[in-house]
Amino acid sequence: MEDSARGDHAFTTEGLTGVAYEPFYAGALSFLRRKYSRDLAGVDVAVTGLPLDTATTQRSGARFGPRAVREASAMLAWGPPYGCKVSPLDRLAIVDYGDCQWDFGRPMEVPAAIEAHIAGILRGGAAPLSIGGDHFVTLPVLRALHKQHGTLSLIHFDAHSDTWSVGDDAERIDHGTMFFHAAREGIVDPAHSVQIGIRTYNPEPHGFQILDAPWVHRNGAAAVAQRILEVVQGRRVYVTFDVDCLDPCFAPGTGTPVCGGLSTATAIEILRGIAGVDVVGADVVEVAPAYDTAGITALAAATIAYEHLALYASRPGAAAAAPAP
Repeated sequence: MEDSARGDHAFTTEGLTGVAYEPFYAGALSFLRRKYSRDLAGVDVAVTGLPLDTATTQRSGARFGPRAVREASAMLAWGPPYGCKVSPLDRLAIVDYGDCQWDFGRPMEVPAAIEAHIAGILRGGAAPLSIGGDHFVTLPVLRALHKQHGTLSLIHFDAHSDTWSVGDDAERIDHGTMFFHAAREGIVDPAHSVQIGIRTYNPEPHGFQILDAPWVHRNGAAAVAQRILEVVQGRRVYVTFDVDCLDPCFAPGTGTPVCGGLSTATAIEILRGIAGVDVVGADVVEVAPAYDTAGITALAAATIAYEHLALYASRPGAAAAAPAP
């Protein structure tokens, strides 16, 4: 029987590469119809959900984000991203690693659980693509990556800087403080990190290079991509994308929407423009389906996550494969 005729590609497929078609309305909801597996032998990228939303300062609900993004991704799995120079699903061996688990009654144990979860992916030889969850989840992910790769450059798409100090409490679980702590712990180097789309007040940039939303609108995607490449050149990179970087008309389903943001098209163009960076980890966070309209936020997030896979496929040393049609 042909692989595509079996149904439930997430369980029945025998391979880890290639596109897969199933009816969008049916089948197991793995990300991009990838195989569900905890076996990382030969795997390039492990997609994993981090369903936390107890660190939010406004509307909760991002714990349901990974499920919604997986569902939306089903309609993208039949082919490569349009216009992309590489076909990520042909070039990379990708699995859906499932979600990180923790005891919801012990919230202070969550950061360590996420860090250990990502560390397991790294020990298996794969790179992580995480789906949140609120943005706090990025901090324990970065801590795990730092232990393997050293200090990283951060490419950060967001409406908010997420560098509020809130004193010196490194144990605080808050989706507005992570990158203050990441910089303070030496996990990321602010001088070689870029924040894109910022449009909320914070008087202290903490050394991060900021391309705020008005700058993006005035200068365009190509200029943004060029500036990012200048800042992170020659360094290992983590890409984090908070969907509230997008204007609420493109991503209403999020906890802290802010008007004046990027369009989905602009975000995609920027990500295409930084192909070739040495990305070692990436995420999409803050999808809160309860506030979404017609699933457009989940679809935007799934599309951005697919573009992250294209970044992985274009990084130095990625396996050669036929270009996308």
